[in-house]
Amino acid sequence: MFPALPIVISAASPTSAEAQDVSTRYYEDLVGRYHQRPATRGEVRDAEAGYPNGDLVAPTGILLLARQGLSVLGCAGMRVRPNAIGEVTRVFVESAARGRGLGRLLMEELECNSLEMGIRTLRLDTRTDLIEARDLYASLGFVEGEAHNSDPYANHWFRKELV
Repeated sequence: MFPALPIVISAASPTSAEAQDVSTRYYEDLVGRYHQRPATRGEVRDAEAGYPNGDLVAPTGILLLARQGLSVLGCAGMRVRPNAIGEVTRVFVESAARGRGLGRLLMEELECNSLEMGIRTLRLDTRTDLIEARDLYASLGFVEGEAHNSDPYANHWFRKELV
């Protein structure tokens, strides 16, 4: 038996082939779970168009990819907002890699990178059906509170002070 390759988390351009690939898988999962059926290609394209990613690169943000060997297993992004606030987005782990702590690793690395970028508060939104995500955010110290946006697909809003 061969030893498992380590997980490597690093920043990537949101326009790279790897980032676009994992973003598509993220939207397939997100849209499919919302509709409780496999997402159509058109639905995925509409979702991608509704949430552009050009600002997920320094100094306006960051996109992290989690890799194991040549496979991208997940991602997490952050957009810089006024008042040293970072808005977390695109937190995703491939279904086959879930339950191994990868989401936690991505979020912890995102927090470190956010602090280095001068971010003092992280906020994010999610949905009721994304139970694992809500549990993860709460376990990392995020507190649920008031809405900070009007995203029609969000119904839970979280915030965490980093300092």
